[in-house]
Amino acid sequence: MKSLRIFVVCLLVVGSVYAGERVEPIRPVNTYSIVAYDSTTGHLGAAVQSHWFKVADVIWAEPGLGAVATQSLAEISYGPLALEMLRVGRSPQEALDGLLTADPNSAVRQVAIIDALGETATHTGDLCIAEAGHRWGPGYSCQANLMRDSTVWDAMGEAFESTQGDLAAKMMAALEAAQAEGGDIRGKQSAAMIVVAAQPSGRSWDDRLIDIRVDDHAEPLKELRRLLNVNRAYNLMNIGDELLAEGMIEEAAEAYLRASELAPGNAEILFWHAVTLVDIGQIDHALPIFKEVFEMDEAWRELVPRLVESELMPQDSALIERIVGQ
Repeated sequence: MKSLRIFVVCLLVVGSVYAGERVEPIRPVNTYSIVAYDSTTGHLGAAVQSHWFKVADVIWAEPGLGAVATQSLAEISYGPLALEMLRVGRSPQEALDGLLTADPNSAVRQVAIIDALGETATHTGDLCIAEAGHRWGPGYSCQANLMRDSTVWDAMGEAFESTQGDLAAKMMAALEAAQAEGGDIRGKQSAAMIVVAAQPSGRSWDDRLIDIRVDDHAEPLKELRRLLNVNRAYNLMNIGDELLAEGMIEEAAEAYLRASELAPGNAEILFWHAVTLVDIGQIDHALPIFKEVFEMDEAWRELVPRLVESELMPQDSALIERIVGQ
């Protein structure tokens, strides 16, 4: 009975938006998006691109629960309300039906819901601006409106299904395939991607594996891919630190190298790699890395003595002089 009451409350909240209790403007977030599930890892995700500022507002995901994309003339509350309905045991189709039933403007909505089992439900309203449509397959749903061409959503689905790699790689390929088909007829402005863990750990900061967004950019997808690579690079840095702590020096060095290749010219990654090498006594390996960083920006050289004061580098004046002298 409790779950039924929560379900009814969700419907009443949506209905109240249009019943005079709470009035919100319609947001014309016309766009293309994907919600997806990785059956191997259990990860859930969503990704989106639009000619609209801050399109990250239309995608939602929660570990062990599901992911949602709400767009066209968007009702943003669809996101949290759909997740709440999944939480109380409703299927994606039941959640979608409830949202649409309570919404007198459902004909202008486009929304997709996927749950933690990979089950999907998608709606493209009859009054969504052409070209508009959706395609779903095992573990994903692609949807688009106001597109230059009606081939966009099929291209997205084919790219997702044919791309090798993790969930983020497959969703990125779907977005790029949409743009290659002409994308939004108005052009490009913003993009975003989220990937969450299979189950909540109680540490929300750890459960959100990828959370990147481009709010306003001439080439949002290119910038989103760059950010995805930086995200992967920092993850590899963390792995490298863990390997060093276990004494696996060669494996750690490989992780750091891969990180630097994903984010070339990133002084931050190189600097802390060198600091970590100093910490484990690998001075000769650290010095050329410090030299490379100092050539990028002299501020890093100035930072080294401050780390001694914070006990992040050894109290060894000869060593510090050797490092800053690079």
